[in-house]
Amino acid sequence: MPANTTTLQEFESVWPKLQAAILEHAQSYKLPQGETEWFKLSLETNTVGGKCNRGMSVPDSVAILTGEKLNEEQYFMAATLGWMTELLQAFFLVSDDIMDSSITRRGKPCWYRMDGVGTIAINDAFMLESGIYVLLKKFFRSHPAYIDLVELFHEVTLQTELGQLCDLLTAPEDKVNLDNFSLEKYQFIVIYKTAYYSFYLPVALALHQLNLATPKNLKQAEDILIPLGEYFQVQDDYLDNFGLPEHIGKIGTDIKDNKCSWLVNKALEIATPEQRKILEENYGQKDDAKEAIIKKLYDDLKLKDIYLKFEEERAEHIRNLIANVDESEGLKKEIFEAFLKKIYKRTK
Repeated sequence: MPANTTTLQEFESVWPKLQAAILEHAQSYKLPQGETEWFKLSLETNTVGGKCNRGMSVPDSVAILTGEKLNEEQYFMAATLGWMTELLQAFFLVSDDIMDSSITRRGKPCWYRMDGVGTIAINDAFMLESGIYVLLKKFFRSHPAYIDLVELFHEVTLQTELGQLCDLLTAPEDKVNLDNFSLEKYQFIVIYKTAYYSFYLPVALALHQLNLATPKNLKQAEDILIPLGEYFQVQDDYLDNFGLPEHIGKIGTDIKDNKCSWLVNKALEIATPEQRKILEENYGQKDDAKEAIIKKLYDDLKLKDIYLKFEEERAEHIRNLIANVDESEGLKKEIFEAFLKKIYKRTK
């Protein structure tokens, strides 16, 4: 990546102005002080404090596309679009934690588990999403791509929700039915639940900001970033089981949580009838001994080797796609190379 890759500190320095803009808009309706403070706390707790990889990808991509260090105005606009992706992420995470009955998020109790929050968190999630459109209107109303940006956020939000729906119906935590699982279904879930908003969205936003979002450029970006996003999620599933907890910062729970993960789908694809029986009897149970049986089965099936082969093939496929990018309309191969570099062979 170029030397002017944004830092978390630089990116976070833009946030206070954006938070103030959202709260100012809410106060224009004469929102009472107590409720304004609540909204402020929700914005701070749920939007700030993550790694901000999605958000920072927007100014990074804009910098690559322009080929030079961004001036203050360009950086502010790119970072503002980046923070909109972080608001989208915050909206998804607050909702997701309620749906999954999660306990912690970023090392603290989930928002819905904070004192006095509970199901109010559902409304707070909607308000986080609304913040996106407040910022778009305030800072991009006169931009030539304004309506394209609005539509892009609506489209990607729906895509993510469709992926989440498929995930929730395929793998409910309390009801294990491995007949629901398949690699096709897995692919749908990861492409729509993760790849569009985590990989395609930041680059599409950068293209729109610079008025380079031609149908051809958007299609080329999508054709590379969706397989890249799918690879990222397969890698995440692999690390959940085979990664070192000290590297990934958590203990994997996919087996106990009945997740429709790449590993279990691969196992189902190659298991003998006896091995499938082991899967059916032990997968998705909150039981250490049963989890250990599944982990041993994954080793017996040599899933680590199968993953490493998949990784090499997918990385090679993506490198070929990048090599064939047509840069005639302003798109740069370097954007995709930067994404691949971050992901390839990562251990956390």
